[in-house]
Amino acid sequence: MTASYDVIVAGVGGMGSAAVLELARRGRRVLGLERFDVPHEMGSSHGVTRVIRLAYYEDRSYVPLMARAYELWEELQERAGERLLHITGSLDVSVTGGGLFEGSKESCDEHGLPYEVLDGVALGRRFPGYRLPAESRALLQPRGGFLLPERCIVAGVTQAQALGAEVHGRERVLRWAADGDGVGVTTDRGAYRAGRLVLTAGAWSADLAEALRGLAVPERQVVAWLQPLRPELFQPDRFPVFNLECETGRYYGLPVFAIPGVKLGRYHHRDEVTPDPDRLDRECHPEDEEVLRAFARRYLPDGAGPTMSLRPCMFTNSPDEHFLVDTLPGLPQVSVAAGFSGHGFKFCSVVGEIMADLAESGTTRHDIGLFRLERFAARWTAAGGPS
Repeated sequence: MTASYDVIVAGVGGMGSAAVLELARRGRRVLGLERFDVPHEMGSSHGVTRVIRLAYYEDRSYVPLMARAYELWEELQERAGERLLHITGSLDVSVTGGGLFEGSKESCDEHGLPYEVLDGVALGRRFPGYRLPAESRALLQPRGGFLLPERCIVAGVTQAQALGAEVHGRERVLRWAADGDGVGVTTDRGAYRAGRLVLTAGAWSADLAEALRGLAVPERQVVAWLQPLRPELFQPDRFPVFNLECETGRYYGLPVFAIPGVKLGRYHHRDEVTPDPDRLDRECHPEDEEVLRAFARRYLPDGAGPTMSLRPCMFTNSPDEHFLVDTLPGLPQVSVAAGFSGHGFKFCSVVGEIMADLAESGTTRHDIGLFRLERFAARWTAAGGPS
């Protein structure tokens, strides 16, 4: 007999684990299907530490969602009995002009968030790990910090299982089909039915939803952990997480934690779009290291010691780098969360809540207007797709 559920969640990484947990909390019979391990390092929901911040230069409308995400992360860690959220403060820095500092300041002003403004000299005095030009402008927001992504996923899945959810690792969704008000799902291990389907498959989202073809595009990333020459300057109590824009791009970083190195990355690392995530180059090369080491030598010279680790991962970018969160066109029983464009993990907890709302009623109390698929309707029509 085909097993039947209220909701099936395809993809149990950061977003999917949060959706499974929220649906289980609401008493739904839920099945989570993950093609890899739980957790795993094949997609975007890994990396030991991940930035969380309330100041949001990408768009001010993210801030209320971020505030709710903090509440849910704190609830998760309380129930799990382990620390998942570490507060260090966050810095948004513009070295040579640009919109990062201004966008962050505007988001804080609109939503009444506390912050301090520092120039490069004041920043270096306050946090000596940074060595920036005097004219740099930095916004320090005290609630920023980092999450432990693998532990967040494990905590969410463990709690969901305790509430009766089923989660299957190493089970790949091959296809699904809407049937009346429900959905049938076929995997490499079996067949299932549900009233609703939630697609949270990360870089593989377009394989499961044709409507996302060209809208959720994988890109290769590499992050580095460099051993500090002065480790005391890069501890969580002395080195806030940062986003920094300079003449060579936009970079992010986190203090030493779990791995003996300061963690660094560059948005759109080497601009390597990878349409097929299964063909991602998972080797790390000298060129990958140099992108990040050159930045560290210039702006974090006491953090530019020997390399401790290099790891690949993926962004899944939307065309405007805002999220894709909606029901599929013409299929209200199927909802998607994708295209998180390298800044989504911090939102997993609230996206789980949103996906549970969409699965239950097709609506949510959260403002997701910025993320609706209809903003790309013209692109679909031109391509002969959904309209």
